[in-house]
Amino acid sequence: MEIEETIHQPAPEPHLVLTEEAQYYLQKGGQWANFIGIVGFVMTGFIVLMALFIGTFITAMSAINPMMAGSAAAGPFLTIIYLLFAVFNFFFSYYLYQFGARVKKGILFSNSEEITQALSKLKSFFKLWGITLVVILSLYALIFVIAIIGGAAGMMGK
Repeated sequence: MEIEETIHQPAPEPHLVLTEEAQYYLQKGGQWANFIGIVGFVMTGFIVLMALFIGTFITAMSAINPMMAGSAAAGPFLTIIYLLFAVFNFFFSYYLYQFGARVKKGILFSNSEEITQALSKLKSFFKLWGITLVVILSLYALIFVIAIIGGAAGMMGK
């Protein structure tokens, strides 16, 4: 009597195959992301330069115009705001640049690990945009509520 053993091999995992057209679109998107990332780095540099000189500019303007004497204290505050904006801009540019560089390399060498890493950077870029959008919309809602309360208080005062 023979015992029949059946060996069940797991089914192969489905693989995503990118057509040449899809690879072309990814490559072109990567080139644009690379370009936008580099321009973003340059803009970040300009923002940092503006941050470093805005305090000096405001101090010089307040020395020239006595009406601006009180605004000299705004210099350090504006410097911090500009530097925060530069850091923010840097990360947007960094994620786009990394996506562009990795997707181009992944398509060129048919390396799915590079494409996976590129898509991870693209996800991070969109996640940062999403968080930024939520913060901005929350600030708009807060400003709207404050404006309504201020308008109602102004009407009550008449």
